Amino acid sequence: MRTFDFDLFVIGGGSGGVRAARMAAQQGARVGLAEAAELGGTCVNVGCIPKKLYSYAAGYAESFEEAAGYGWKLPEAPQFDWAYLKTQRAKEIARLNGVYASLLKNSGVQLIAGWAQLVDAHTVEVDGKRHTARHLLVATGGTPFVPEIPGREHIATSDAMFDLEPFPKRLLVVGGGYIACEFASIFNGLGSKVTQLHRRAHLLTGFDDDVRQFVANEMGKAGVEVRLNIEATSVARGPHGLVVTLARGQQIEADTVLFATGRVPNTQGLGLEAAGVALDERGAIAVDANYRSSVPSIYAVGDVSTRVQLTPVALAEAMVVVDALFGKGQRSLDYEYIPTAVFTHPNIGTCGYTEIDARARFGEVAVFSSEFKSLRHTLSGRTERTFMKLVVQKATDRVVGLHMVGADAGEIVQGFAVAMRAGATKALFDSTVGIHPTAAEEFVTMREPMPG
Repeated sequence: MRTFDFDLFVIGGGSGGVRAARMAAQQGARVGLAEAAELGGTCVNVGCIPKKLYSYAAGYAESFEEAAGYGWKLPEAPQFDWAYLKTQRAKEIARLNGVYASLLKNSGVQLIAGWAQLVDAHTVEVDGKRHTARHLLVATGGTPFVPEIPGREHIATSDAMFDLEPFPKRLLVVGGGYIACEFASIFNGLGSKVTQLHRRAHLLTGFDDDVRQFVANEMGKAGVEVRLNIEATSVARGPHGLVVTLARGQQIEADTVLFATGRVPNTQGLGLEAAGVALDERGAIAVDANYRSSVPSIYAVGDVSTRVQLTPVALAEAMVVVDALFGKGQRSLDYEYIPTAVFTHPNIGTCGYTEIDARARFGEVAVFSSEFKSLRHTLSGRTERTFMKLVVQKATDRVVGLHMVGADAGEIVQGFAVAMRAGATKALFDSTVGIHPTAAEEFVTMREPMPG
């Protein structure tokens, strides 16, 4: 019987890879993990965590503006220190990198610094040294996609946005997904003049139509110039900044041009072809229901594979793989009713089906919605409004879609996601006593469905 250096070798030290390595080691497996960059992957280093920190920073500008309505007199206009924010963020990310390293070390995982490449179904090479393993797990995540247009060397991606120098007084964001919308909101709040271009008629493809329209309107009210049905065709450096030419011939000048036009699986240079690992049409590792690739000994989880691109999903997938290989094989992951949030200003929180998808899946549905000014803004002087929506399957009365645009939407929707996973009906929502006065209580007080 062949002997191996490791029971499991993980390629990639992001959220999914670290979770798999640590949990497998705790089950007694001999585990190695290779990572060429800082531990934590996109989420910790250039994604979820720093983005949320910067979103908090942008939120203070709104709070300063609102304070006067509540009797607070600031002695002078607040001043924003971009360099200080970057320094503080870097310290926190370095701390988290250390936490990840400690978790791996204390679990008994052998951490190998360097770029790993597959040699065959059981062998990985890192900086010239080969390691063998009974099972291999690829968890290398995704990377920003930039189209091949003239001047692409002048384009920034989301990875670079946290350390821009100098702070962009004029920011052009190209894209309409959640990353584009979040950075547009963040830098608008921090003081940039932000223009956002999107080639489609609405932002946030895949979200509920009412949510898409509502958040675009709120972002516009907050100062983001949202321009739809328009495409950028080239970028060039001019005497006063970057000049972006649009498909119709117009030009826009900016200090920084961010292309947030999607992410692609990070599969380049991994030796997947040599090992016989099949990719799908998007270039992602094709996996079966058990996250196994076309090579039985090689697995893949997270954004590098064919599933939902969310950090908590990668963590959950990693747990399924570890349980299958080293546990009881009883764990599974249901992709229905996975909640998610978009940290625009205001936030978006959503769980379940959009209205259109619910009608296609369940047939007849009842729709309940509410739009209002939150209590906070009755004195703040701001015009921001909140939107909530429930989609209910008529045949069962089950709530199959829950959507919100408003302050702390992610925090609110997380709790309701538990109820939706449990199959909560609209009658159960109606019988639940609300917490007053909160925005969240609106979800249990909507009584009249929309016509149609």
